[in-house]
Order: sequence, then C-alpha cells, then structure tokens
Amino acid sequence: MPVARSYSFPKEEHLCRKKLIEQLFGRGSSFGLYPLRLIWLPVEARTAAPPQVLVSVSKRSFKRAVDRNYLKRLLREAYRLNKYRLTEAEGGHAVGLLAIIYTGKEKKPFTLVEKKLISGLERLLTDATPQAGEASAS
Repeated sequence: MPVARSYSFPKEEHLCRKKLIEQLFGRGSSFGLYPLRLIWLPVEARTAAPPQVLVSVSKRSFKRAVDRNYLKRLLREAYRLNKYRLTEAEGGHAVGLLAIIYTGKEKKPFTLVEKKLISGLERLLTDATPQAGEASAS
C-alpha cells in the first residue's frame, strides 16, 4: 500500500531566522531558471526532511504589494505541491536551506512557474551534494 503523501507547508519549513538567511545568501550556491532563481545551502548528510524555504519577489520589479503577494502565493503553492520530489528522492537530498526568488519582470502563469520550479528541484537533487569541508566549518 503506498504511503500517503503530505502536501502541507507548515511554519517550521519557512525560513525566517535572519542569521540563517544571511548564511544562505553569503555561502549558498545558486542557479537561475527564468523567471526563478534558486539559492541553496547544503547540509552535511543526506536527509528526507524538507528544507527550510524562503520565497521572495522583488519590490523593484513589482511596485504593488498585491502583485508581489500574488506571485509569492504562486511560488509557495508550486513548491507545496512539488516538494515531495526532494523529500521522497532516492537516498534523500542534501538541501538544508532553500531560497526561491522570482526574478521575472512580468507575471507568468502558474503552469510555467510550476514547470520551472519542478526542473529546478530536479536539478537540486543532482547539484546539491554535501560538502564535508564547508558544512563542518560552521
């Protein structure tokens, strides 16, 4: 019998601590898949636990808060529906902290954003490998 998949995105999975955010942007690796940019910080050992996630939309690109909130809601929903790709990966994943940043200049449809996020999560599984030297230095 297959295990029931959880599609929740609880508060514990939200990245809120300023110190952790500074570490992520200071020492994290990144790649862009227009209109998204993913920044991650690997953990020492592979895990099945979901990473802490930060979602961001630039105020420079979207002046109206309504538009920024709409896009953040879109990104959170796309992540919530597809985070199982990380958590259920064969052998676990090595992503400890993850930032999903919307870099586009105009609003894109949900299907495109979700497609790009899925390919970004798949790429994270291959790119994010535990780096023993960096992770233990903190």
